[in-house]
Amino acid sequence: MLRFGTLFLLAAFAFSAAAQTPSAWKPPQGTQTLRLWPDGPPGHPQSPGPEKDITTSKDRLVAGKPILHLTDVSDPTITVFAPPGGKQTGTAVLVFPGGSYRVLTMDLSGTEICHWLNSLGITAVLLKYRVPNSGPYPKSNAAFEDAERAVSLVRSHAEQWHIDPHRIGVIGFSAGAHLAAVVSNLYERRIYTPVDAADSVSCRPDFTLILYPGWLRKGEQDLAVSPALEPAADGLHPNGPPTFLAQAEDDPVHVENSLAYFWALKKAKIPAEMHLFPHGGHGYGLRATGNPTAAWPELAAVWLHTIGVLK
Repeated sequence: MLRFGTLFLLAAFAFSAAAQTPSAWKPPQGTQTLRLWPDGPPGHPQSPGPEKDITTSKDRLVAGKPILHLTDVSDPTITVFAPPGGKQTGTAVLVFPGGSYRVLTMDLSGTEICHWLNSLGITAVLLKYRVPNSGPYPKSNAAFEDAERAVSLVRSHAEQWHIDPHRIGVIGFSAGAHLAAVVSNLYERRIYTPVDAADSVSCRPDFTLILYPGWLRKGEQDLAVSPALEPAADGLHPNGPPTFLAQAEDDPVHVENSLAYFWALKKAKIPAEMHLFPHGGHGYGLRATGNPTAAWPELAAVWLHTIGVLK
């Protein structure tokens, strides 16, 4: 009877733990996941329910495959994808998935990007930031808080993860691209109360890759950069990281976002490389869509060597 009771309690505990643990997206085997905020994120905002994948059969396919749309994320994490043995270069890149600050496309602009970075010998760190309604900054601070904390947390683990603390970059897609631009310009202002020693470490990215961004220009009628990205009245931070941009001219989110940001980078004398493609639309990641945008990964790899973060 004692054995049965013990088994019953163990089973009940397991059921309870499973019920409280998000299961819509599970990190791949061989990766390491850390909670971003050990005691909960600033303000402890609550999502309507547990994390869930809201992908349906009616959603568009990219290269014939569906996209995982994760939402109701209230407990953000970072997941570390280490390169295969012998390929580690010491460079690390945090990956910010897109999804309009409503969902996270965790495969298309998440895990698939991490595996590509690993193929270059780069340690990839996937940020599962809070959604929905977590941005764009300054409408909400939540995603920006998560991004700042993530960069500092990775840098604080640099020795443990065999990373050069001066070769930590960010790559973002769509909303994640906007988030990458925000943390690349406003890094001097810690917008949350520090929680531990990791927050004493810089959250400035050493380099930035921005793919099909939104929210980077001031308005629909000009090519001025969004004032939310300017730490001072005279433009972008002059010590911002070198930046790579890529977008398609037929992107419904509008290629002018890249044009405005590139122009602002040049005015601030920040090294920048931009690639505009005639066709490709929006939200393609690395998938083979048959459009010219498929060239961006190779161009980005060359750029990483050009700026010296890959030897």
